[in-house]
Amino acid sequence: MKIDTQIGGGVSGNVTADAQRLERMGFDGAWTFEAKHDPFLPLALAATATERLQLGTNITVAFGRSPFSVAQMAWDLQRGSGGRFHLGLGTQVRAHVERRYSMPFDHPAARLTDYVRCLRAIWDTFQNDTRPRYEGPFYQFKLINQFFNAGPIEHPDIPVYVAGEVADGLHVHPMHSVGYLRDVVRPALEDGARRSGRDAAALELYAPVMAVTGDTQTDMDAAAAKARQQIAFYGSTPSYRVMLDYHGRGALGEELNKLMRQGDVDEMGRRVPDELLEAVAVVASPGELAAKLRQRYEGVLHRLSIYAPVPEGASEVEWQQFIATFRAAA
Repeated sequence: MKIDTQIGGGVSGNVTADAQRLERMGFDGAWTFEAKHDPFLPLALAATATERLQLGTNITVAFGRSPFSVAQMAWDLQRGSGGRFHLGLGTQVRAHVERRYSMPFDHPAARLTDYVRCLRAIWDTFQNDTRPRYEGPFYQFKLINQFFNAGPIEHPDIPVYVAGEVADGLHVHPMHSVGYLRDVVRPALEDGARRSGRDAAALELYAPVMAVTGDTQTDMDAAAAKARQQIAFYGSTPSYRVMLDYHGRGALGEELNKLMRQGDVDEMGRRVPDELLEAVAVVASPGELAAKLRQRYEGVLHRLSIYAPVPEGASEVEWQQFIATFRAAA
């Protein structure tokens, strides 16, 4: 199992130094996410500043960009990193896609499948100069000339993380539990892989994991309160109701949604019970956290990260020890 982390967004002068620091600490990979900043730009800086660190988006909003635009960016990052790039795609939700990105959101699952197939058709043309002839239900790629063809690269097989039917892996949302992954997510991925004639065992799962830790009880309590608030925020959204239902907490989702509409954020966090907190977050002292992360997710995930960036000014030696402990806990 690999251990990853986040890398800051934007294109500030700190990105290259941060990427080099994460590589020295021993992380396997670093992921950007699409929120306040574009997820691709910092990876371009990190790619040229590192040699071993794998890099990827977790996630970029697919429907906010055309397949050709994403295909170009991914191809350039794969070339610039020497084959270390992973493309993580997500759909976002209808309101944001339509009202923030001004893009269509109809049939999101089928649209995302078509999107990935179109990406791979474009990459095939870049690598093998094949004639563009892809026409799917939502996207097409039927025109190119040498002026627009990026040409072959040394590592053309870019891993795409979305879902089982067309992708190489899945970016698991931090609002999850091990039981939910085993009983709900993994079977769904395997079903999608079987439908497309692919090997389900080859699908990789990556997840950011919430952690509750601290040197003192006061620190632990503060971390727990923060995690409860994050769980409550996700739980208030209908998209994550299925996970609450799995844990027998479907009614909690309705309560949280009502509190969110009322703006009572503090009460939302207080409604999250200990049982749910401990199912979603790993609760452990700093000295026990690495081993507990590894032991909980061994055989469930292929790679994980803590759902928080490495703090600025953190000790490289301490993180090196953390990662060594994580790897030894198998």
